[in-house]
Amino acid sequence: MAQRTTLRIVLENVDFRLPTQVTDDNSVVALKSLVFEPLLRWQPHGAVKPGLFDHWTHSPDGKTWNFHIRDSAIFHDRKICTAEDIVEYIHGILDSRDYFGMLWSYSRYFKNTKFNAVDERTVKVENPDPIADILDIFCEFWPSKIAGDGKPVLGTGPYRVTEFERANGIGRAKLERVGSTSSVPDIIIAIHEPDGYKRLLALRNSEVDVALNLERANNLNLLDLDDTSIRWGRTPSTLSAIYYLNCTAGIFQSSDARLAANLAIDRRKLVNEVYQDFATPSATIVSPFHLGFTEAGLEPFPYDQSRARALFEALSPSTSRAINLRTPEYMPEHAQKISSFVASSLEAVGFKVTIEVERNRPEYARQIGLHKQIGDLALFDSTPNSTFRVLDDKISSESHNTWWLGYHDEEVQRLFGEARQNVNRDDRAHGYAKCLRRLQENPPWLYIAHPHVVWATSVGLEVGINIGPSGVLTLSSV
Repeated sequence: MAQRTTLRIVLENVDFRLPTQVTDDNSVVALKSLVFEPLLRWQPHGAVKPGLFDHWTHSPDGKTWNFHIRDSAIFHDRKICTAEDIVEYIHGILDSRDYFGMLWSYSRYFKNTKFNAVDERTVKVENPDPIADILDIFCEFWPSKIAGDGKPVLGTGPYRVTEFERANGIGRAKLERVGSTSSVPDIIIAIHEPDGYKRLLALRNSEVDVALNLERANNLNLLDLDDTSIRWGRTPSTLSAIYYLNCTAGIFQSSDARLAANLAIDRRKLVNEVYQDFATPSATIVSPFHLGFTEAGLEPFPYDQSRARALFEALSPSTSRAINLRTPEYMPEHAQKISSFVASSLEAVGFKVTIEVERNRPEYARQIGLHKQIGDLALFDSTPNSTFRVLDDKISSESHNTWWLGYHDEEVQRLFGEARQNVNRDDRAHGYAKCLRRLQENPPWLYIAHPHVVWATSVGLEVGINIGPSGVLTLSSV
């Protein structure tokens, strides 16, 4: 009998969430992508590939969709995955909440939508309006079940969870391969280590075979990609580090002030000094991987102190130049370094900046989203991989969602309404491109950067490790 192979992976977080709980945590996404299957697989630029649904059809008007489950889809408790299972999962996740206990947006997207099991293999979706963006959203749905011990670990993916414990915020898991594919390990041991430097050290000391999310190490100088004693991996991510600007009170009610703030930031210098070049400067509300970005043809704002100062000085003399910048300690990573750089840049064109640090990250999220306590600007991260979701959740004054911070632009609203009606992907991409171009002309936020994801493996590892821009982990033979 061939010897069983084991892969040891150290992650920032080891956790499996309840089916009604959601998170964009990269570690959780990486781990669950081995155990569960998404309904559809996200691809850059609004493309999708089959997942648990292997094919689908829709009516010409995009209001009715039929999704078909792949053959041999079986949960790890050996129960066949049926359309009823998926409909039950969808209904459960519609009222889902995030890590901070805040309501997710799915219930709003689907408030008038009907999900039905037509037969054992087909889920029918009916909506009063065209709903082509359901393809993006279904990429975020990873059906799972609760095991007999109450743990949310049963999926239909390539690995089943044989051990999972979490105590005092620290998790550990053991996964075993389902099936007989020989090109990937039989066993995966997932080890929890919150400190990025210690994850790298564990790899160097041969305690693990793979270390993930090294871009979150406090000292990015430790990431020497020229070091050939380990094998490095790196990819730009879809995440956006941004500052919400207070569009309802204070100086950033003015579109010229918002534009001045964006022109005042030398993003390439920020990326170099703060991120050590492990990031890409932002141009708009979404990353270069989002639907519509390529078609928009946008570049980051030019660094133009003179124009920023002129716009700023042209504001009413009665407008206060003193602004309050709020920042967490992390999420996004390197938050305080980013905020110091931004504060200095804004002061260089005439703002007077006070920095307020919130050390309780869950409370910071509630302050920003629920109570709108953003001061004049507040550092945050935008994680949805869907252009529709970013626009609907954070930009649209009609949706008026939790993360909408007072921005209103009639042209954006009109363009968004037109774009989401398009069923064809290319038409929708060009529609969203118009929105993105307008959102550079009249920015709602201060755009910063899209961090890169960095990982490393031992040189002799015979398993290929790849992490996509959306955080999904895949294994292959070398």
